[in-house]
Amino acid sequence: MPQMGYGVYQVTPEECERCVSDALSVGYRMIDTVQAYHNEEGVGRAVKKSGIARDEVFIVSKIWISNYGYEKAKASIDESLHKLQTEYIDLMLLHQPFCDRYGAYRTLEEAYRAGKLRAIGVSNFYPDHLINLASNVEVKPMVNQVETHVFDQQVETKKYMDELGCQIMSWGPLAEGRNGFFSNELLGKIGKKYGKTIPQVALCWLLQRGVIIIPKSTHKERMAENFNIFDFELTADDMAQIQTLDTGKNNVSIANCYMVVVFSKRTLYSDGFISSSTLFLYAYLVRPYSHSILCMDRINIWFLKSVGHGEHPVKISKKMLGNR
Repeated sequence: MPQMGYGVYQVTPEECERCVSDALSVGYRMIDTVQAYHNEEGVGRAVKKSGIARDEVFIVSKIWISNYGYEKAKASIDESLHKLQTEYIDLMLLHQPFCDRYGAYRTLEEAYRAGKLRAIGVSNFYPDHLINLASNVEVKPMVNQVETHVFDQQVETKKYMDELGCQIMSWGPLAEGRNGFFSNELLGKIGKKYGKTIPQVALCWLLQRGVIIIPKSTHKERMAENFNIFDFELTADDMAQIQTLDTGKNNVSIANCYMVVVFSKRTLYSDGFISSSTLFLYAYLVRPYSHSILCMDRINIWFLKSVGHGEHPVKISKKMLGNR
């Protein structure tokens, strides 16, 4: 697996083929996509038209939460293979630690043994999620993709991954440009010593920590700039100085927000406790170390705890939710 790749987050389906083609021409040999980005077809077309041998391009995708559960995950893997125009996917991840992730991960294990997936893992899993999953599956997650950059360095999280033999992979390695990233004085000062830009310094710092990175840009010249980081090395003092930038805070933390997804005809329990013919709005209320889910239909609000473990939802009132 290459340590550096190209990510297609927020790249439109219309732009994706062109962007991936540009990235491949620059020299990238790993492409990271997701079912929920709706641009897997663009990735597949670009790789197919590139003339580069399939075994020289490492393709990563992720199963979205609406496809969790054994059967739905199984069907979604086949759909991703079709869209990507490939017989195998090099790495497939579970996108989030919600819903029936155990059923979905069983599907990953099965597809891994069948050769449809060359490696499997997870994304956005906190240490407790990762440890819990790794302790209850046969094929432990090989990769965990989490937000990692100079402002959120995931130092403690990486220690847990190292103990489990799970490789850390960064999404948002350029901090999505937030917190004054592109004008950071320390990164700029270090960059001047090597004739490198702030993004190049930040990416090099991650590489030297053993983090897999997938910077994204829709501009070919910036793709080339991000890729041009293998001709210099930061000193131990440089590394230590950059470590002081760590705030331990996410830009977009799944621990501090709601994720709202609409599903039609979604069945949570096979016994039909919740009607599969009702349109549900699922509001995922996520807190650190919480596996709780709020589920709302048009009449009632249900509190679902440990979804996927067979527990029935508990009805709560809208009043209990307050203004949140």
